Amino acid sequence: MQALNGSSKILIAIQIAALALVLGGFGRSFAAEPSKVSPDEALRRLIQGNARFVAGHLTHAGPEEIAEARGAVSKGQSPFAVIVGCSDSRVGPEIVFDQGLGDLFVVRTAGEVVDAAALGSIEYAVEHLGSTLILVLGHERCGAVAAAVAGAKEPGHIGAVLDAIQPAVKQTKGQPGDPVENAVRAQALDVAKQLEAAKPILAERAESGKLKIVAARYDLGTGKIELLNR
Repeated sequence: MQALNGSSKILIAIQIAALALVLGGFGRSFAAEPSKVSPDEALRRLIQGNARFVAGHLTHAGPEEIAEARGAVSKGQSPFAVIVGCSDSRVGPEIVFDQGLGDLFVVRTAGEVVDAAALGSIEYAVEHLGSTLILVLGHERCGAVAAAVAGAKEPGHIGAVLDAIQPAVKQTKGQPGDPVENAVRAQALDVAKQLEAAKPILAERAESGKLKIVAARYDLGTGKIELLNR
């Protein structure tokens, strides 16, 4: 075999270095430095952010803050909390909790229903991004919950969403008060319990105290977040 000359050796070294940079970059994009925020601190941040939102004193909505955050998170993310919320256009988590780009990992479906894809997304945030809090966010006058309470028959895949909410409807049937409101609260609590029992990732983290999972309700009129459990 012909011996490599000096130029060939340099070329190979450059190619190896370039390959290492590509592989290293892929690893960093897959999982940035995990969040170091404790579960209790993460919840405190959300509560304080919601208080700012209710008072109209947002700290992350200005163009300078957004531009700065965009640059900071362009190379990776480490969201301190996962928000599992309803797709309702009136309940944007980053806004109602006054958080910036990269702070929250958001999974939204109608009625905050969690299927396999949603659960995998939540697990990804906890396992690879280091999120230490999951907040399941239901809200006042949820259309999906109202349809499930009414026993509506919907076309397409909408029926699958309503079927997933039926356990909360049955659980609260006959209780005093507004049936939709009762089911809204039960749905958020049920999803939180579902996540607490999700093995192996979420259940093990929750049992060890490294992960907190809470349910909450958003009031459309006041903008206030009410914690339903701790």
